[in-house]
Amino acid sequence: MSDLSRRDLLKGAALAGAAFAASGPFTPAIAEGVDAVHHPDQAPAAPAGRKSMHRVPFERHETVRFGIVGTGLRGRSVLHELLAIEGVRIVALCDVVPEKAQIAAKMVTDAGQPAPELYTNGEHGFEQLVARDDIDFVYTATPWEWHVPVMLAALHHGKHCGSECPIGSTLKDLWALVDASERARKHCLHLENCNYGYTEMLVNRMVHEGVFGDVLHAEAAYLHDLREILFEDRDEGLWRRAWHTRANANLYPTHGLGPVSWYLDVHNGDRFDHMVSMSSQHLGLEAWRAEQVTDRSNPKWKERYITGDLNTSILKTVQGKTVMLQHDVSNPRPYSRHNRVMGTKGTFEDYPPRIYLEGMKGGERWNGIDEFKAKFEHPLWTKLGERARTGGHGGMDFVMAYRLVECLHEGIAPDYDVYDAAAWSAPFPLSEMSVAKGSAPMKFPDFTRGDWKKRG
Repeated sequence: MSDLSRRDLLKGAALAGAAFAASGPFTPAIAEGVDAVHHPDQAPAAPAGRKSMHRVPFERHETVRFGIVGTGLRGRSVLHELLAIEGVRIVALCDVVPEKAQIAAKMVTDAGQPAPELYTNGEHGFEQLVARDDIDFVYTATPWEWHVPVMLAALHHGKHCGSECPIGSTLKDLWALVDASERARKHCLHLENCNYGYTEMLVNRMVHEGVFGDVLHAEAAYLHDLREILFEDRDEGLWRRAWHTRANANLYPTHGLGPVSWYLDVHNGDRFDHMVSMSSQHLGLEAWRAEQVTDRSNPKWKERYITGDLNTSILKTVQGKTVMLQHDVSNPRPYSRHNRVMGTKGTFEDYPPRIYLEGMKGGERWNGIDEFKAKFEHPLWTKLGERARTGGHGGMDFVMAYRLVECLHEGIAPDYDVYDAAAWSAPFPLSEMSVAKGSAPMKFPDFTRGDWKKRG
């Protein structure tokens, strides 16, 4: 590792008197140290002169200049959305596979922009990209273990940055990102596309208009049969399956938890207080391997999977609301993020979207949501119309990218911040800790250091 990366990645702060540095790739959460295990809610000592990044506006940018690290399937998908937005320029691209960077570069030139600079000189090529003085925002779509190193390097060089999910896999890394963002006075975002889904934004407006009364409970999940993708010999199959050999945890909490956090006003008058977690047996990947990988000399047969197929966690907020959070990518099932919210006047459940409100015609049965769209459709979706619906994942990808650029153009605060990013990814290490300790309750870190009490 270069001196730059070593400096950034090993900067530490005290946690109850213990060394508390950002972890390296694949450090298990339960190996974070006794203080992190028993007292994960205790924040590291705040850096001198610490200032919150909560509701801090971006600088105004007439043209937003992006550098992209990771130009595989996801990186190119988001690149496609960015190229469709006015006032965006793609300055530089980085990937360890030169051919992937070249494909992405052709997308840029085909869109009429100048050819971007390419950085394909090994795993640390991103260090040169983030050091440029003509980039406003660094976006990373690398394998998970590189999210934190890329963003710490970007923040060190005074760049706003954002990442795919999860933003980090250990509490040490999440705290390192929080402190680095505050120190740099630059935003570090988890670019959660599901927060911008049509239904999620519709339901969020309904929640805050009081349609469901006082909110009591929500449910979030990532239930997605990824077995074929996990066992491919390309793209995510080259790295994502490996995480199932490293952590018995909820490996991917953010797609469901991000929108639910908005429903519950997390970091806007409430925050997650503690959680418990349990995992089922791990059988799905073993069964798939037995059926699909017939050559017993294949290295895949040496892998030992430890991630329980279905992880279920229960979170409780300081204000007494509860959340059920689930993860399963190892078994045959229809896709679902649950996306449920329950209140004193009724409830909404997704997949398919349906609603029940007290006093609705037809008695105690589900109804569709079409009648609510005219009143509660989010203005972003109304404004973008069919343009949004041409984007990836049903349009949420384009709306997410458009809104990020809009905030940078207008010089306003982003819709979420580094504290949200850390909280949405924290169930990854916290679920591992809880499962390892027999489903013991784990206190949830207050990444805002008290600022969650401020509504706005």
